[in-house]
Amino acid sequence: MCGRYLIILSPEEMRRLYGYDEVPNFPARYNVAPTQPIPVVRLNNGRREFALVRWGLLPPWVKDPAKFTLLINARSETISEKPAFRNAVRRRRCLLPMDGFYEWKREGERKTPYVVRPRDGVRMAFAGLWETWMGPNGEELETAAIVTTSANRTLAPIHDRMPVMLTPDAFEPWLDCVNVDEREASALMRPARDDLLEVYPVSSAVNRVANDSPDLLKHMSPDEIEQTVAAKRPAPKRKPAAAPDDQQFSLF
Repeated sequence: MCGRYLIILSPEEMRRLYGYDEVPNFPARYNVAPTQPIPVVRLNNGRREFALVRWGLLPPWVKDPAKFTLLINARSETISEKPAFRNAVRRRRCLLPMDGFYEWKREGERKTPYVVRPRDGVRMAFAGLWETWMGPNGEELETAAIVTTSANRTLAPIHDRMPVMLTPDAFEPWLDCVNVDEREASALMRPARDDLLEVYPVSSAVNRVANDSPDLLKHMSPDEIEQTVAAKRPAPKRKPAAAPDDQQFSLF
C-alpha cells in the first residue's frame, strides 16, 4: 500500500536522473496525496518525457468517473488479470519520481506513521502505470497508479505491502513496452533490497494533507510519540461531587 509519498529532488536533479528533455519547475513536495497532480516519466516515440497526471488511475472504459473506485495502487500479483490494469502494464508503464513514502503501523487503536526512504546516495523511482480517459464531451484526463508488491524484511514489521521501487538500471526495461513484454517486466516487480531503505517514525502531522513541509521528516523518538498520543487522549471525566447530607450533624 502507498497512500502518501514525497518528491524533494530539485528540478535539475530530477531531469538529470530520469533523462527527459523538458524543463519543468515541479516544487518539492513532502506530502503527496491521491487525486493530486503528480509527475511521471514515460516513453513517447522512444524518448523519455515528463508529464503531470492525476494520482488515481481511471481506465478508458469507465463511463462515470464519479462512480468508479479511486485506484491509487495496482497489485503486482494480479496486475495482468485485472481489467483496469492489464492493458496499461503491456503498453503504458511509467516511472514516478519519488524520494520516499509514508506507511502507518497499527498497534491496537493507534496508527503510527513512518517514513520509508532510500538510504543516502540511492536513487529510485516507483514503478507505475498510466492511462488516458476520454469523456463524452471530449474532455481528456491522464491518470496513474503505483505498482505494489509484498514488503521486504525492512518494512514487514510495519506493513505487509510496499511500492515496487526501481533503481536506475531498471528504468529503461520498465519503460520499454515495445521490446519488454509484461512477463519480462514482471521480473522487476519485486521488493526492494533490505539494505536500500531506512525506516523511522514521524509526526502524525503527515495525516493532514495540508501539512507539506520538511518538518514532516523529523525523526520522532518513542517519548515524543507517546507525548503526542497522550495529548490526544480525552481527559478523564470527573465524578460529580457528592451532594451534602442534610441529616449529618455538625460537631461545631
